[in-house]
Amino acid sequence: MKRSAPWLLAAIAWAVCLPGCGKKPAAAAKPEAPFKLDHPGVESALNTITLPTEAEAHLGLKTAAIELRSMRQRRVYGGDVVLPTGASIIVAAPVGGTLQAVSQSGAPEVGSRVGRDEPVFILLPLLSVERNVLTPAERMALAQTKMTLADLQITAAGQIEQAEVALDLAKTNLTREERLFNDGGAGTRRAVDTARAALAQAEKQLEAAQQREEMLRKIELDADGGDVTPIPIVSPRDGVVRSQQATVGQIVSVGTPLFEVMDCDPLWIKVPVYAGEVHAIETNRAASIEPLGGDGAAPQMADPVPAPPTADPQAATVDLYYELPNADGALRPGQRVDVTVMLRGEQQSRVIPWSAVVHDIYGGQWVYEETAPHQYVRRRVQVPYIADNLAVLDSGPPEGANIVVEGVAELFGTEFGASH
Repeated sequence: MKRSAPWLLAAIAWAVCLPGCGKKPAAAAKPEAPFKLDHPGVESALNTITLPTEAEAHLGLKTAAIELRSMRQRRVYGGDVVLPTGASIIVAAPVGGTLQAVSQSGAPEVGSRVGRDEPVFILLPLLSVERNVLTPAERMALAQTKMTLADLQITAAGQIEQAEVALDLAKTNLTREERLFNDGGAGTRRAVDTARAALAQAEKQLEAAQQREEMLRKIELDADGGDVTPIPIVSPRDGVVRSQQATVGQIVSVGTPLFEVMDCDPLWIKVPVYAGEVHAIETNRAASIEPLGGDGAAPQMADPVPAPPTADPQAATVDLYYELPNADGALRPGQRVDVTVMLRGEQQSRVIPWSAVVHDIYGGQWVYEETAPHQYVRRRVQVPYIADNLAVLDSGPPEGANIVVEGVAELFGTEFGASH
């Protein structure tokens, strides 16, 4: 035992020293974050963020109290973009013949813009494509075509007279309904709107009849020298070719639809409204129009327009119509939009600046409430509409609560690690 003691002591010393050999120096402690989160990175949990004064100044935070104001009520409906009455015109063949192209590029394609009186087709009557001298049979057919053309011209003149009479009647009816309404008698706003819609429709019908008569008056058929004058088929208005029912080289008979031209400026916004809510809407006030989803652009204001009264009995809705300029072609017929209409009366509502509201990736709306000095809590809110850059709250913090109105995006990024 005495002889092995030195070896035992050496082994014990070696075992004690071994763990400490090659040990790395302790790493420096990480600096503490300039803010504190209760639930970092969890968007579904409400976070309480504590910031020092320096961090608040760096983020540029400013707060304001939620106010209670008397606000004009608004309501959002879904609307459809539609063509106004008379905005689409179908052009038909005035006489029978063969369609030819105006140029080597062919006829304008569907979707292309055309100007008023711009030729779309050339119509060569009686199939005289390769020769100008008419045979007796073709002369007989030409005489019949002239008779048909004369009948069409007479009919067009009669349609103009009928449209003028209908227009005069619509003007008289509108004047009477407006007088009854303004004098406080038996007149109603609905009767005035209906009379205005009838007047607008009569004006469109007269315009269409005049355009048809003008187009027929330009047609010339000369058979004395044995020649057939080609007939240019022109667009009756500025617009877009909506459809083509005929092609170059096709043989068409009198009255065959050739193409349709639509004018997309202005457009109408059709808004179906539940029949029980119409009385609460100020139908004579302009409405705010926004595309679905929003693109950051300011809403457009559309004025109410008299239109033929329409309704859907199965859905129990009636239709309101608004007119919106569309010179840039941003809106298309059939497109869905959000329509904000004005309601009658005012209501006390909680309001905050629209800059105080932040949206998460799911579309949820949030604000940051200052619950204590240097302490902020994210609160969910619901904003039914915006008026004069103020967000009206349906739910959220109470009146008087301090809300962050500047630096909200920076605070949101701080909470989720996107801001430094």
